[in-house]
Amino acid sequence: MADSSITRFAPRGPRGMWRALQWSLKGLVVTWCVESSFRLEVYIFVFAAPLGLWLGHGGVEKALLVGVLVLVLATELLNSAIEAVIERYGPEHHELAGRAKDMGSAAVFVLMINAVLTWALILGARGF
Repeated sequence: MADSSITRFAPRGPRGMWRALQWSLKGLVVTWCVESSFRLEVYIFVFAAPLGLWLGHGGVEKALLVGVLVLVLATELLNSAIEAVIERYGPEHHELAGRAKDMGSAAVFVLMINAVLTWALILGARGF
């Protein structure tokens, strides 16, 4: 939630930070419940993140191998948020709504390509 002088729910101090954490966890749970793509990406993350930590040589490689997976999850969350806002206004087709949904999906796709390339370049340099 954005900070504002007129809202008393803006995250301030430990109590506000706790509320912000609760909102974030609520967003993760709701996305898990309604988005099969997010669930699949979480399954991939649960398998691939420990593998990346094990295969990475040094902190930078480990951060890259796991970090690109986190970016895919974060982008899927944003894509799901875009889709939810568009669906809020109704199921009728609108060119701009369709374009926004396609662009969000394309962002996830681009980051998936980035993840595959990162893993291939790091592990491929070692002959895996």
